[in-house]
Amino acid sequence: MTKLKIAIQKSGRLNEDSLKLLKNCGISIDNGKDQLKAAARNFPLEVLYLRNGDIPQYLRDGVVDVAILGENTLVEKGEDLNIVERLGFSKCRVSLAVPKNIEFSSVKDLEGKRIATSYPNTVNKYLKEQGISANLHIINGSVEIAPNIGLADAICDIVSSGSTLFKNGLKEVIQMSESEAVLTTAPNLSAEKQAILDKIQFRIQSVLRGQNSKYILLNAPNEKIDEIISLLPGMKSPTVIPLAQEGWSSVHTVIGKRKFWDIIDALKEKGAEGILVVPIEKMVL
Repeated sequence: MTKLKIAIQKSGRLNEDSLKLLKNCGISIDNGKDQLKAAARNFPLEVLYLRNGDIPQYLRDGVVDVAILGENTLVEKGEDLNIVERLGFSKCRVSLAVPKNIEFSSVKDLEGKRIATSYPNTVNKYLKEQGISANLHIINGSVEIAPNIGLADAICDIVSSGSTLFKNGLKEVIQMSESEAVLTTAPNLSAEKQAILDKIQFRIQSVLRGQNSKYILLNAPNEKIDEIISLLPGMKSPTVIPLAQEGWSSVHTVIGKRKFWDIIDALKEKGAEGILVVPIEKMVL
């Protein structure tokens, strides 16, 4: 039986969020402690737990078929690989930082300076675009310590909340790019494996749509129904159900999380009452 091999990071937040996504897609993984390979019980999928930085080469070599990894890793080591789905978690940014006590006005201040990083290709590309020449020190691990021990004048690293920079006496001065978890594939998947990937993508898209939407129910006077419906960006058309109280109806629809509060405020202004908001686990189109 053909199985799709998927690589995910072997530890950390990206590992946890990737496994959570697969679970939400109805895929059960038989995963033991410190296990580097595991099979799904109910889906033709095999999971390999690998170092994030090694995954792009494993994809090229055909060791794995697909992978969930940080977009920043693809920019650094896998620009030739295709992103087939943006997953919306493990969001961060790739930034340059300097010691807090150093005055910094622009990227020109990095001319001739020493920069410590685990992302040399990313930094070199950015500096070249800016016309800046600097000396890179490649470090695998905690680059934040480099300025404190005199190894570098600045660092480039991924930043989430910025707390790690703060604890190490650094400040973020330039955001070079943004990153999130993505689903990417090896070149030239067989037809059988592509069919399995299509099923996984369908499930992932259903989960992501559910996470980004809310189901709402509201009561409204019938004379306001048309105005209220005009505010709703539902999938096709909202459901309108007459209530036992004459002259009133219940309206059911789905709205996106990004515009949620703006729409709710507008609905209340138009006379909507008893607005009930329900989370959506999955939304299948």
